[in-house]
Amino acid sequence: MNYHCAIIGGGPAGLNAALVLGRARKDVVLFDDSQPRNGVTHASHGFITRDGVTPAEFRRIAYEEVLKYPSVRHWNTLVTDIQRNDHGFALRTSSGELVQADKVILAAGLKEVFPEIEGVAEFYGKSLFNCPFCDGWELRGQPLVVVSETPGIFHKVKLLLNWSSDLVVCTNGHDILTDEQRAQLASKGIAVVDTPITAFSGENGLLERVHFVDGSQLERSGGFIDPALLPKADFHEALGYETAPDGGIATDAMGRTTVSGIYAAGDSAYVMPSQLIYAAASGSKAAVAVIADMTEEEWK
Repeated sequence: MNYHCAIIGGGPAGLNAALVLGRARKDVVLFDDSQPRNGVTHASHGFITRDGVTPAEFRRIAYEEVLKYPSVRHWNTLVTDIQRNDHGFALRTSSGELVQADKVILAAGLKEVFPEIEGVAEFYGKSLFNCPFCDGWELRGQPLVVVSETPGIFHKVKLLLNWSSDLVVCTNGHDILTDEQRAQLASKGIAVVDTPITAFSGENGLLERVHFVDGSQLERSGGFIDPALLPKADFHEALGYETAPDGGIATDAMGRTTVSGIYAAGDSAYVMPSQLIYAAASGSKAAVAVIADMTEEEWK
């Protein structure tokens, strides 16, 4: 079957794009392997009418709403290749199917790569988080650790002062802060530890201590850690779209990439902050762009 639009990724960006396209009576196929990046967290926040919803419940409600439109189809599989042809784009799935679509929205998002510290997986999403806007409220007033290997840690610490003044910065052995930044942090009573971290410890996903390579320990009840973010699905070589300096897919304000017929939304386009509400909005805009472009093409 030939679809008007294929959507790669079933997060808030892809789901909202499918909703808008379905309501516009477009034939849509949504590819989603049911492995959302936020699946490890206990709840999602900052989305009006859904504040505190679990990722699983958010997806259940979203699919219930999206799939009531008869022109929207969901395939629980991965897309492994996309090639342009005379009729638009041919998409091949991990299960061997070949699907044809006029337009493609890339919304597979990002995957997280964490520093090699023992215990990260145990605590991430329970007492260690990435986004202050998503989970700062739950850790308000607590003694927190902020772990990062990138210069962006300075800005994150300034943000986190909105939720807690008891902060310790850990660079995990990386020289990422300037002397001026260190002085500013010290003036706010924020200590910086450059010693590499060996492990996090605690019980039932609740952080209690940070352990360092020199044998020292730091008592903390939660914190924030910066993973490296990489595209979950990368079709740059096959399609030739431009990427932005931050590594995301370069788009215009409506999600159009530099390749005609290819759009990007959500974390795939590094829409920041990385929150549900931002991702959903970008998915809606990309869908509107698809409809607008198809309308002009059909008119001509």
